[in-house]
Amino acid sequence: MNAHDTAPVPPPGCPAHGSGARVPLHGPEFAADPQAYYEYLRNYGAAAPVELAPGVEATLVTDYAAALQLLQDSGSFRKDARRWRAFNEGKISPDSPVAPLLAYRPNCMFADGADHLRLRQAVTDSMARVDTRRLSRSTEQISSYLVSQFGARGSADLLGDYAKQLPLFVFNELFGCPADIGDRVLFGITGMFDGVNAEKAAEVLFQAVGELVALKRRKPGDDVTSWLMQHEARLDDEEMVHQLALLLSAGSEPLRNLLGNTLHRLLTHERYAREGGLIDEALDDTLWENPPMANFAPHYPAADTELVGQRLQAGDLVLVSFAAANTGPALKASRQAGSNRAHLAWSAGPHACPSKEPARHITVTAIEHLLNELPDVELAVPEDSLTWRPGPFNRALATLPARFTPVRPVRRGEAGPAGAASGQEKPTGPARPAEHKGMWSQFLNWLTR
Repeated sequence: MNAHDTAPVPPPGCPAHGSGARVPLHGPEFAADPQAYYEYLRNYGAAAPVELAPGVEATLVTDYAAALQLLQDSGSFRKDARRWRAFNEGKISPDSPVAPLLAYRPNCMFADGADHLRLRQAVTDSMARVDTRRLSRSTEQISSYLVSQFGARGSADLLGDYAKQLPLFVFNELFGCPADIGDRVLFGITGMFDGVNAEKAAEVLFQAVGELVALKRRKPGDDVTSWLMQHEARLDDEEMVHQLALLLSAGSEPLRNLLGNTLHRLLTHERYAREGGLIDEALDDTLWENPPMANFAPHYPAADTELVGQRLQAGDLVLVSFAAANTGPALKASRQAGSNRAHLAWSAGPHACPSKEPARHITVTAIEHLLNELPDVELAVPEDSLTWRPGPFNRALATLPARFTPVRPVRRGEAGPAGAASGQEKPTGPARPAEHKGMWSQFLNWLTR
C-alpha cells in the first residue's frame, strides 16, 4: 500500500477535492452526509479551515477537548461579533445568508465580561422561574391543538405540521404574547429561518417584540417577559427587545430541530419501536449523534494566538462543531462507559444554553403526547428519500411525512386558555375577520371553545 492509498479523500461532491480550498459546509452534499465531512475534517487535526457560505471563511473546531478549551476560555476568545475582522474589512456582505446569525446584536450571546454576566443572569433567573407543571400543561394543550388540525387526515408532515409550530406556540405562551403580537412573532421567526423575505420578517419580529415590551411595562403578567423586566439587572427597553428576540428565535429553531430529529430517530430505529418507552434515551442519542445545532458558538481571538497548534489572528471567526466533537473518537469511550450526557449539544462554558432543562421537558412532553394521540404513527416514505435542509449551522429535516390511523378532532372541554394560568391577556374587543387571524389567534380561539 502506498501513501496515495492512505491519503484522506474528500466526500463525494466536495469542491475542496484536490484544490486545497476550504471545505464547504453548505450545499446539498454537506446536508446529505455531514459525518463524511467531519471525518475528512479530522485529518486537519483538532481544527480545520471551512467555508460557511460563498466567501465566508472560518476555522471549525472538531475535537472535544479543543472545543471545551475554546468554550471555557473567555479571556482569549471573545463573543462580541464586532471583532469579526473579515466583516469589518468589508469582505462579508451584510446580505450574506449567514450574516443574520453571526452579525452583532446587543444581547447576551454577543456580550463579554461584565455585560455578559449582567444580561445572562437576567435571562437565567427569568427562565428558572418557569414552572414545569405549567410547561407540561401548555405543551400538552398545544400538542392537542396541532394534532386536531391534521389528525382526521391520517397523514401529516410531522415537521411542518407539528415540530416546527409547537416551540413557537409554547414560547408565545411562556412570554405572555397576546393574540395580535403572537401572530407577528410567529410570522417573523418563521420567515427569518425559512429565508422567506428574511429582512422583512426580522423587521416584523422586532416590532412585535417592541410592542410586547411596551405592553408589559404598562401591565406586567406572570410570564418570562415580565420577570425579565422586573429583574434586578434593570434592563432598558432596547436590552429587553434584544434579549427577548434572542430567546424567542434562538430557542424555537433548535427546539424545532430537536423535536424533528428525535421523532425521526424514533420512527427509523426499530429498537425504539420494539422496546418502547425510550423517549428520553432517543433524545439523548439524538443530542449525541444528530444535535439540532451542528456547528455554531462563534468566537473571535482577542489577540493573535494559537489553538491546538493552529495560528489564529485577532478577529478570525472560529466555530465549534458540536456534531463532530460529539461523534469523534475521544468521546466513544466516555459514552460507552455510561456518561450519556457528556456531549456538547448544549454547548459549555459561560455561554452554554440557558434553556436546557425547559427544552428537554418540552421535547419529551410533546413527543409523549403525540405518540399517545397517534399510537400507530409511522414513517410514510422510505427513510433514504428524506432530505435535510442545507446550511452550516442547523441539522434539520426538510419534511418528515408520517401516516397513522385517523383520529377525531379534539373537542375542548373544561380546560381554560393557556394564558389563564400565566396571567396572559385574553383577546379583547371584536374578533378580527377570519382571514386576518394568524396561527396564535386561532389557537387562543380554539382554547376557549
